[in-house]
Amino acid sequence: MPNLLLFLAASLAVTIAPGPDNVQVLARAMSQGRAAGVAAALGFASGCVFHTTLAVVGIAAVLRASPMAFDAIKLAGAAYLMWLGVQALRSRGGLSVGGPGGSGAPVSRWRIFRQSVLANMMNPKVTLFFLVFLPQFVNPWLGHPDGQMAILGAVFAVQTAVVFGAIAWGAGYVGEWLQRRPGAAVWLDRLAGVVFLLLALRIVWSS
Repeated sequence: MPNLLLFLAASLAVTIAPGPDNVQVLARAMSQGRAAGVAAALGFASGCVFHTTLAVVGIAAVLRASPMAFDAIKLAGAAYLMWLGVQALRSRGGLSVGGPGGSGAPVSRWRIFRQSVLANMMNPKVTLFFLVFLPQFVNPWLGHPDGQMAILGAVFAVQTAVVFGAIAWGAGYVGEWLQRRPGAAVWLDRLAGVVFLLLALRIVWSS
């Protein structure tokens, strides 16, 4: 899988860019401590396994029905990634670290983990993202596209756990840094937007 390093780089850019999941991890860690933030991080990363499974089953079914449909999915995915890129470039970087858990009785780490898993699993945008993102890095000539996608999904989940765990561990420093530099979220969104657009162009160019 020669595209594995490219996939990892793109995944890191996507994961680091401010979004609902990593902001919730940051907020949870700042309000309830590092352990709570790590529990949320592991929950969101575990939810990626669910979306990977849906993507693998869906793409495998399409390939069995019509191998040519795989190229159509990749082109549709390129259009979707281009749209995501434009939206990210236009984003004003709205970022709030107020998040959940700021008041009331502390929530157990197991409950935080379950809540994070469910929040990730029930987000249809994440499912759609995995459906169009993972196939872009599959090499049809190697065979076993479902196995390749499973590996990519596992890599995405692991790097998500590492990045989100680092955010949770350094929540105080990260939170203070973001509060002092409100424009940082804008530039992180810009980075993700550029990555999306470059991926889309790469797909169109190689088709």
